[in-house]
Amino acid sequence: MVHNPGVISGISSLFKSLFGLAVSRVELAALELSEIRNHVIELLAIFAAAVLAVWFAIAFGAMTVVALAWESMGWTILLIMFAVFALITAVLVTKGLALLKQNKLAFPATMKELKNDREMLM
Repeated sequence: MVHNPGVISGISSLFKSLFGLAVSRVELAALELSEIRNHVIELLAIFAAAVLAVWFAIAFGAMTVVALAWESMGWTILLIMFAVFALITAVLVTKGLALLKQNKLAFPATMKELKNDREMLM
C-alpha cells in the first residue's frame, strides 16, 4: 500500500495548524482571565470599603439620634460624620456599579476570535 506523501504532509500540517490555533486561543483566554481577575479584586475591594462605610453611616446615624436628644451642641459633629460616610458609601457604590456596567468581567476578544474561527470553519 503506497501513500501519497503530499496527503500525509497535508494532514500533518493541518493538525499542526489546528494545534497552533488552539494554543493561541488558550493563551488569549488566559490573558483575559488575568485581566478579569484584577477587575474582580478591584470590585471586591470597593465592595468591602462600601460595606465598611455603610456600617459607619449606620453607627454615626444612631449616635446622631442619641446626640440630638441631648441639650448640648455635640450632635453637629456626629451629623457631619454621618453625612460624610453616607457620601463615601454613595460614591463607592456608584463606582462599583459603573465598573460592572463597563462589562470588564467578560471575555470579549476571546469570544470574538472563537466566533471568527467557527464562521471560518463552517
